[in-house]
Amino acid sequence: MTPPFTLHANVIDVLQRRRLTAEIAVNNGRIASITPTDAPAKTTVLPGFIDSHIHVESSMLVPSEFARAASVHGTVGVVTDPHEIANVMGRPGVDFMLDDADRVPLKFWFGAPSCVPATPFETAGAALDADAVADLLDEPRVHYLSEVMNFPGVLRGDEQVMAKLAAAKARGMLIDGHAPDLRGDDAARYFAAGISTDHECFTRDEALHKLSAGCLIAIREGSAARNFDALHTLIDEHPGRCMLCSDDKHPDELIHGHINQLVKRALDAGHDLMNVLHAACVLPVEHYGMNVGLLRVGDPADFIEVKNAEPSSVLRTFIDGRCVAQHGKTLIPRLSAASLNHFGAEPVTEADLALSVTSDQVRVIQPADGQLITDCRVAPASSVGASALKLVVHNRYGGAKPAVALIGGFGLKRGAIASSVAHDSHNIVAVGADDAALRRAINTVVQHGGGLAAVDGDAVVSLPLTVAGLMSDREAHEVAAAYSAVDAMAKRLGCKLRAPFMTLSFMALLVIPKLKLSDLGLFDAESFAFTSVNVD
Repeated sequence: MTPPFTLHANVIDVLQRRRLTAEIAVNNGRIASITPTDAPAKTTVLPGFIDSHIHVESSMLVPSEFARAASVHGTVGVVTDPHEIANVMGRPGVDFMLDDADRVPLKFWFGAPSCVPATPFETAGAALDADAVADLLDEPRVHYLSEVMNFPGVLRGDEQVMAKLAAAKARGMLIDGHAPDLRGDDAARYFAAGISTDHECFTRDEALHKLSAGCLIAIREGSAARNFDALHTLIDEHPGRCMLCSDDKHPDELIHGHINQLVKRALDAGHDLMNVLHAACVLPVEHYGMNVGLLRVGDPADFIEVKNAEPSSVLRTFIDGRCVAQHGKTLIPRLSAASLNHFGAEPVTEADLALSVTSDQVRVIQPADGQLITDCRVAPASSVGASALKLVVHNRYGGAKPAVALIGGFGLKRGAIASSVAHDSHNIVAVGADDAALRRAINTVVQHGGGLAAVDGDAVVSLPLTVAGLMSDREAHEVAAAYSAVDAMAKRLGCKLRAPFMTLSFMALLVIPKLKLSDLGLFDAESFAFTSVNVD
């Protein structure tokens, strides 16, 4: 336990919507007293920031290293769903995340993954049925049922889906939602099943439909899905009903900021300070019942010290009375990570990447920069190899040939990029301008047992991800630098997307409309059925 101390500061009391200057006494990791004073103070103290929905694996850092990076930015806790590693490793992967997180002070509020695999239309590394989910919910370090992505299963009353919901309700646990573009009666039915949140809104109108159905909205701004600009007005329009989250945050961005950046943007947009901090600090703690203090006497001493005029400019971060970061440097010790993986992919040949085009027109996946949704574009067959590049998904668990389709929007003029981060089953996904580069990029990922790769002729830049093919065991700034190198290579190849690898990673996510590719084939997420590249 840290020794007692007293901090003289201006205090932002978000719960009482007031400001005061006070002496804050901390003893045994808790706030012993808050005594108002007239003496001027040079800094301000406020509750720590909470990411209300994140997959830590997407930072490419193990939890202990994520904690070191995030705490610098005033993050004291995260509501996190370990379904990325669960899709690869099953229960052992979830246990790894729980155990590694236990080694650091940042407060991880884990959920039990509800959709492993996300759909039956892809090959995953594991499956968690209703009984396995119920067992996870009985783990003391698991606190809620994570995002229920199978919203069609909820609407049609799928037996396994409903059993998972029932298991959470029987234990008095909250249930997180995931229902992209769901509106009207369908939205009302989905949230009436006991689901309390949604982080998938990409328009204000969609969010209003869901708010009217009774759920809370997590405004998402991650490395791929960037919905803040569309939704931030809700912070003042519906105070107390909005939280802030990143969902997926790549390492090159995490080292520069986290929820503090969204706080700054909200304040710069003119939103009420107390409403912004309620979304960033208070509502996630109250909604999920997190063991995070909110600057009350008797609370855990979880708070941040900031510059007086800049609530997002973090000077020091305290968790349970311990200073874990100050002046942009983490004080959490660097820890070595255990190694585990599930990777059996075989190298591919150029012949494996052949695509049979037998019609005059073809279906092309069209991604939207900054969104997870895609469109289905029908294009002339002559566009193949020009505006329509090959997209490949290769089964990382072994024993199958890759699936090949077409994608627009990446803009590669040459070369290829590949990744074993491919939501949610994390097979290898790749896009390229020619088969030789595609083969080399995919096989580089295979050689490393997972990771990212970019290929330009004889030049190969890669980032091995040795922990489940999702995370590195290296330090955050090293991982960020390696990620930046492959990202820069992708952009030199001609890609204009803001985050090429993050966008690529969602091209196999079948639960987000409209057109995606699994290792089993091209998939129409609206009809929830396979389709063909060729338009009859």
